[in-house]
Amino acid sequence: MASSPLLFFSPKPSPLLHRHRRHLNQIPGLSSRRCRRFLDSFAARATKNGEPADPLDRILGAACYLYPFLDGVHYGRFVLTEFPSLQLVLQPFVPAIHLFRSSPLIPSLLFFTLYFAVVRNPSRFGRFVRFNTMQAIVLDVLLIFPDLLERIFNPNGGIGLELLQSFDSTVFLFLLVSLVYGSTACLMGQVPRLPLVAEAAEMRVM
Repeated sequence: MASSPLLFFSPKPSPLLHRHRRHLNQIPGLSSRRCRRFLDSFAARATKNGEPADPLDRILGAACYLYPFLDGVHYGRFVLTEFPSLQLVLQPFVPAIHLFRSSPLIPSLLFFTLYFAVVRNPSRFGRFVRFNTMQAIVLDVLLIFPDLLERIFNPNGGIGLELLQSFDSTVFLFLLVSLVYGSTACLMGQVPRLPLVAEAAEMRVM
């Protein structure tokens, strides 16, 4: 797969960024060229095909991160048992969780719909939406590995169970942080870059 840089497009920096150029130029070791590259790359984070992402695209991009979270929310069973207060945070997602798990076909249908109808449809969706959708898909695909580990190693107690609890809790917290960070960044018009998945997502988004 050929790599496609996320900041392929060169949008015009906003007036606000221009006002801060002279302040950045005063920083020792920061040349005007470096300043310009930094500001242009910063501006590109909030753009789609050279234009600012519109409100609908921001909402669509933010909503995509629900997909891997709903698919992996069961990894939080140990965390939610130990910290019941977290259950209050998840209350707004309960209807979506029940709907997502109402049929074993729903995860697969969502996967193919998001990939073929959104990611592989540049004529209808801009790069902003397609990149965030692809990040959510890659994050969901990575959930295969913890699922396989649970199937292979299914400890009933001792140090094995403690390691499983720690591993599952780490996966859940990563999904939760990805949901909060990804959705918030999208709603602000910025492009979130999730560790482990951003580079893979770029390779699939033309």
